[in-house]
Order: sequence, then C-alpha cells, then structure tokens
Amino acid sequence: MSGPLQGIKVVDLTSMVSGPLTTMILADQGAEVIKVENPKGGDFTRSVSSRRNSFSASFLNNNRNKKSIALNLKSDEGKSILKNLARDADVFVQNFRPNVIERMGLGEEELRKFAPDIIYVSISGFGDKGPYSGKPVYDPLVQALSGLTTIQGGSDESRPRLVRTILPDKLTGITCAQAITAALLERYRTGKGQHIRLSMLDAIVSFLWSSDMSSQTFVGKEFSEQKAQSFIDLIYETADGYISVAVQSDKEWLGLTQALERPDWLQDERFKTAALRQSNINERLELTQEVLRTRNSKEWLQRLEKHDVPCAPVLKRREILDHPQIRQNNTVIQYQHAQAGEIRQSRAAAQFSNHSELNYRGAPLLGQHSKVLLEAAGYAAGDIEDLLNRGIIHCQESEPTND
Repeated sequence: MSGPLQGIKVVDLTSMVSGPLTTMILADQGAEVIKVENPKGGDFTRSVSSRRNSFSASFLNNNRNKKSIALNLKSDEGKSILKNLARDADVFVQNFRPNVIERMGLGEEELRKFAPDIIYVSISGFGDKGPYSGKPVYDPLVQALSGLTTIQGGSDESRPRLVRTILPDKLTGITCAQAITAALLERYRTGKGQHIRLSMLDAIVSFLWSSDMSSQTFVGKEFSEQKAQSFIDLIYETADGYISVAVQSDKEWLGLTQALERPDWLQDERFKTAALRQSNINERLELTQEVLRTRNSKEWLQRLEKHDVPCAPVLKRREILDHPQIRQNNTVIQYQHAQAGEIRQSRAAAQFSNHSELNYRGAPLLGQHSKVLLEAAGYAAGDIEDLLNRGIIHCQESEPTND
C-alpha cells in the first residue's frame, strides 16, 4: 500500500485495541505491518460479537492493511522465526504486561543483538514500574485512576462516570503512532534507534491536563475540591429532537439573542460580559433551553446558522452516514472484504496530498500470510510445510464459515 510510510516494516505483537490501533494507523500510512498472533485463536478481538463469516467488527476495524503470521512463541523455533522477521524491521511493537516480553526472550536487549537501530515500542496499562505496573488492566480502570471518571461526573463531589467509549485505549493508539513516527524521524537524522515506553495512564493524564486540570496547575494554589460550574450540558431539547449550541464570544452571544428573538438578554446584568455569562451559566443555559423547546431542530439550526452561532444537530449512529458534511469529507468508506463481504469503515483521518488515493486491504485471516512471509524470509517450501505440520506456524487461507 502506498503512503508516506511506504518502505517501513513493523513487527506487531500487540492485541486488543491500543496496540492494534497504533499499528493500523501506521499501516494506513503505507507501512508493512506484520501482525504476529497465537495460532490458537489469535488476537482476542477476533472472537468478540458483531461478526460475519467469522470476522468480528472489532478486529476488522483495528487491523486492516496488515499481514498476519501465526507463530507459536512458546517454542524456540517460533521465536527464531520472529527474530528473522524482526532482523530487517524498522519498528517492533508489543503490549504484554511489563517484564513478560523479557521472559519470552524477546526483550529490547535481545533484539538489538541483530537489529541495533530498531524502534522498540512497549505499551502498558499503568506503566512499566510502580505498584500498579503488574496489575491486569482494562479501559475503565485507567479512566478511574487517571481522574477521567471524576471529570466526566462534573464535580469532585458528584458520582464519577465512565466515558462511554474506550478513550484510554484509542488515545494511546493515536499517541503511540505519533511517537513512532517521531522516533523514525530521529533515526533518519542520527542513525540511532530507541525504546518508546507508553502507558495508557500517562496518555490520558497528559490528554486531560490541557483542559481539565487547571485547578492543579499552580503549585501552592491547588483546589482541594473541584466544583462544577454547571451540570447542564450543551445538548438542548427541541420540539422534535436535540441540537448542540455553544456560545463563547460577545459576537456569538449577540447572534444567539437575535436567533432566539430575545434582545432583552443583552440588557440583563447577569450576561453583560463573557465572565458574567460564565459565572451565571446555569441561568443562561436554562433560559436558552426554555426557548429552544418551542420549535423543531431544523428551524432552529437554520436560524442559528443565519446569525453565525456555533451549532450542530445531534445525530444517531445511523444518521452520521448520510450527513452531508460526512459525505463531503468522504469520512466513511465501503469496500469488499474477501471473507467478511461488503464492510463500512472510517477512512484514515489524516489525508496526504502526495497520496490522495489509498487502497484499503481488509484485516487478515489468522496466519493468512504465514507462508508468503516465511518464503520472503528465505525459508524453503519443505521447511514451511514441516513447520505447519508441527504446529509451529498456522496458515488460514480461506474461511468457509458463515455466522
């Protein structure tokens, strides 16, 4: 696949979401990503629900444009094959619990014996050291420990709430992909590889700090308890549905009063300035909601847009597909997967002017490329068949099951 990372080879030992999303971003940008899986079932997300022809939507949506080799890494021969694949790789990514990869004999020190300039990447849940480093981790636990659930609750005094998407997993993938490209750039300049360590916990705390941790920014002036300015969100009920309206500047406030036909709000002492509007936020939002209930969403959006007030419809999942802005952006693509049939996905978000036409290749079967990868690595046909027969590798070349 063409792209700005064409020519970069990535050996991917990750599973679930954070690691696979990392490497799918690289694959979407042209890197050759070799996904190494356990012959007995492969990546766990292959087995989750929402599936067709034995392919789960979760696996499809985090593993496109990759090649799969199924290796028994409990065997010395399987480890030897992996090392041969990594010998000329640019990037090696793993997300086992800390110290597991070293016990497998595939740690950084071992790989640098034959790939001294490789970018070695370790993704963890809580970090590679410390009291939580060895604990099992899932997305909700990171949301809890990072403070995200408290922020989502709105106040330190309120019941914490989960963000209803696996934000730590996905943000870690995006952060990790950016870090890998930065390391590749430095290697291009210096010739030296390095070890990237990234935890889901660190990714989320860093993400939150830019907008949600102002109460803890000034040393010596920390707030002991963060109180919510308002528990009213910016989703408003209309006569037939919901819309979102967000107003910050004086100009936008003027536009809102005009669109809602409430010029009297301009004379209200509570709303004279942006600071006053913020300190009296509950009253302001309640008044806005009261008016917006009187007409339907389409009419309000037209009136708000006429006065240049920031606004948008609140869409359901199915409605996203047909929205004209989504269509204009070509955000959602459809293509034929050899086994799973016609599938719909979001395209890679970043677009590159030198690579305007990207051809997407669906996520692979378990070990689909085992034979061809070993052939490319110099293994003889007879040796490959022997490895298959002894269960060192697995190669699934077709999927007849329909479920």
